[in-house]
Amino acid sequence: MNELSQQTALTGDYVLDTARTRIGFVSRAVLISKVRGRFEEFEGSAHLDGEDPSKSEVRLTIRTRGLQTGNARRDEHLRGADFLDGDHHPDITFTSTRVRQTGATRFTLTGDLTVRGTTRPVTVDLEVTDTGSGVSFTGRGTLNRRDWDVSWGGRLLADKVTLELEVALIHYAQR
Repeated sequence: MNELSQQTALTGDYVLDTARTRIGFVSRAVLISKVRGRFEEFEGSAHLDGEDPSKSEVRLTIRTRGLQTGNARRDEHLRGADFLDGDHHPDITFTSTRVRQTGATRFTLTGDLTVRGTTRPVTVDLEVTDTGSGVSFTGRGTLNRRDWDVSWGGRLLADKVTLELEVALIHYAQR
């Protein structure tokens, strides 16, 4: 099957395979180098259009209570009012606004990311890594935590946070 027909075959509706998906982040702290974390609770869906990727759509909801860094005290602090404010904003949401193909298997995904009740645009670079049963992507993006009013920590914490994604989608029906 050639590349175009493979891509066209991906057209359809998908749900996020939460068992095979990893939504992670990396941030720098002056005294402790890098802090890596991940979200364990999330759900999402996508409509992929293989013939016209610009017509593809993605939705994602992440539960702030599912944040894990390997340190329970730090996790509670990150979920709290200084960072994600999970008591008042239990979900982080992403809704795509634009998909652009940038290479044979590469795409940029732009959308509205809502954190702490503030919505800002974010762009991530994605690459298709598998089209076996469903479709898988890896991706990265960078955001500035201050854009979402996360200013605690001053200069002790880097403003930039890198998102690291390993996403698996399961095909569930043709649209």
